[in-house]
Amino acid sequence: MGKGDTQEAAPPTSAYRSVMEEYGYEVGKSIGNGSYGTVYEAYYTKQKVMVAVKIISKKKASEDYLVKFLPREIQVMKVLRHKNLINFYQAIETTSRVYIILELAQGGDVLEWVQRYGACSEPLAGKWFSQMSLGIAYLHSKGIVHRDLKLENLLLDKRENVKISDFGFAKMVPSSHSVRNSPSLHQRNCFAHLSQTYCGSFAYACPEILLGLPYNPFLSDTWSMGVILYTLLVARLPFDDTNLKKLLKETQKEVTFPSNLSVSQECKNLVFQTLRQPTKRATILDIIKDPWVLKFQPEPPTHEIRLLEAMWQPLSAASRRASMEINI
Repeated sequence: MGKGDTQEAAPPTSAYRSVMEEYGYEVGKSIGNGSYGTVYEAYYTKQKVMVAVKIISKKKASEDYLVKFLPREIQVMKVLRHKNLINFYQAIETTSRVYIILELAQGGDVLEWVQRYGACSEPLAGKWFSQMSLGIAYLHSKGIVHRDLKLENLLLDKRENVKISDFGFAKMVPSSHSVRNSPSLHQRNCFAHLSQTYCGSFAYACPEILLGLPYNPFLSDTWSMGVILYTLLVARLPFDDTNLKKLLKETQKEVTFPSNLSVSQECKNLVFQTLRQPTKRATILDIIKDPWVLKFQPEPPTHEIRLLEAMWQPLSAASRRASMEINI
């Protein structure tokens, strides 16, 4: 328990700063705001590195978030280590706050980049999308879904490499104990596990979520990836989310690209494969094997492909459809 949190008279800033100092962190400027807290830059004196500190106020946070989503976020982040995911270092809890210490991405987020510079060139969109694909391939191979992929959750390091952040809605998809060692059964179990909690932002949400249907969370991630790729190339979202009825209608049709935009057919095809009904939608395995994505990988993602194939290949598309339809 931090001293600062027990001194009710002290202003909140000095309260959290003294807690952080006890653990060796010097808190700097605020770099972002979430629903229940603020993210700050901090200097970790013990290791002489800059980090990000997400400070969540228990007074502001909902019971549901504190009891369900926050513990799940910490549990998920503890098992993740990948160059395209923001690293988790430590969680500290006091009576009034939770402090989550994370890797600092110094380049801001991709949404800010697009707002500042407009549409990306196809090579830059390819670089960022292929990096995101590797991060999601890693997550999905561990049976973890993100469920809130959007431009502002793609952070950039100082070399402008993508780091996926914000695991507040992430979830480990259960696989029953009896089938843990059988890839085909495990996969059937993963695909049969349909989520019912709506997560994320409407503009990035797949039609089955918008319709309130149980949905396959792996395929909801790949839909969001399609929305991200389109937005990187066009500098606007593919679907208008100001009106839910209109949004639903738009998500049922094939997306169109502005005629004055020169985007390769290979790239457009990938967008079309992600933004389609779930029975035909690309999985993360399809995405990382896609010729357009492979062009931007510094080396072939053989390891990721092997992991995903071990998990998914035994289940044919037809039986995947059947398992999904039974559950819907």
